Amino acid sequence: MDVLEKLTILTDAAKYDAACTSSGAKRGFRKGMIGCTSSAVAGCCHTFSADGRCVTLLKVLLTNCCVYDCKYCVNRRSNDTRRAMFTPEELADLTIQFYRRNYIEGLFLSSGVFRSPDYTTELMIRALSILRNQYRFNGYIHAKAIPGTSPELVERLGYLADRLSVNIELPSEAGLKTLAPDKTKKAILAPMGQIRNRVTANKEELVKYRHAPKFAPAGQSTQLIVGATQDSDFHILRLTQGLYDQYRLKRVFYSAYVPVVENALLPSKDVKPPLLREHRLYQADWLLRFYGFRAEELLDETTPDFNPQVDPKCSWALAHLDFFPVEVNTADYETLLRVPGVGVTSAKRILVSRRAGRLRIDDLRKLGVVMKRAQYFLTASGKMAEGLRFTPDSLLRSLIAAERSSLPQPEMEQLSLFDSAV
Repeated sequence: MDVLEKLTILTDAAKYDAACTSSGAKRGFRKGMIGCTSSAVAGCCHTFSADGRCVTLLKVLLTNCCVYDCKYCVNRRSNDTRRAMFTPEELADLTIQFYRRNYIEGLFLSSGVFRSPDYTTELMIRALSILRNQYRFNGYIHAKAIPGTSPELVERLGYLADRLSVNIELPSEAGLKTLAPDKTKKAILAPMGQIRNRVTANKEELVKYRHAPKFAPAGQSTQLIVGATQDSDFHILRLTQGLYDQYRLKRVFYSAYVPVVENALLPSKDVKPPLLREHRLYQADWLLRFYGFRAEELLDETTPDFNPQVDPKCSWALAHLDFFPVEVNTADYETLLRVPGVGVTSAKRILVSRRAGRLRIDDLRKLGVVMKRAQYFLTASGKMAEGLRFTPDSLLRSLIAAERSSLPQPEMEQLSLFDSAV
């Protein structure tokens, strides 16, 4: 099998991994080296950097041969699929050739577990060492730390990569035991804790020694599969909150489960991926990271799942109408962030603009406030939008209508003469 055949198989096998991001890394010019990530870059594969450039990462597996038999995974050992494996030299050469042709600016490297986590990680380290030391590659690298890998190998991997990620995959320990019996919660969390501690220690080293080597300077991330198990949104969001608090993750990614295998313990292959649910979890995740919300505020045991018709912030506002309306001329920053239609940028603009004089309703749209949502929840100089009338029921209908155009629409079906009339 030649390298291009391997590339076809192993890039296709990597497409289900959503936790591919380069945000938070800055790799400036270094004399004698090639590749330069000159600004913080966000996203995966085809993406845009902070300065507006389109950036591409090579997203590939070292191998799709795996000793694990995770029931949801297309690369599990019991699945009948074409297998391939790069040698470290092939992978390093392929990456540098892609870079020299201006196809990519960085690498996202994951792998199936070949023989053992340690053996696989050693191969990944060899490939990245060739890139960094032999080819002098200074571009962005995101590497997967495999659960169960020895701490000393995780440390070596962290000094070669800009970001590390350890995928949790399933939100509950019960789900792991059922669908991924070869994995354990302890084996997943141990490297996450090690990466957190090493990143913290490395920051202190860099304060004392400016030229100390950097350990995973862009931090760590993880991925959760949504829809493969019966875990509720509340369970997933509470786990996310704990990961941010305890392990200081940069991002938690959510991947709607795509039924690619038939198994009695998994959704049928006819079931569509829960993309809207994934979207709501990303919106809620944004509220946790930038808006000061906690998981327990957005959902609870009595309401364990998000309303698919409105975004999580609007759902919270509808359940806390006593908190509103908010007066934009006197409210503090944290209070403004709770208003639907007011984002981080528009809240800061409001604080700056009201120093020059009192704001009116007509001024808010110019500051970036999304008035089709915000108008129901705020006042300016004691006044709401002119002519606005609503009840709690009509407010819900208005918010649903405001978002309907941006949501997936039901597929059109050809009517039949033989269909019964509804």
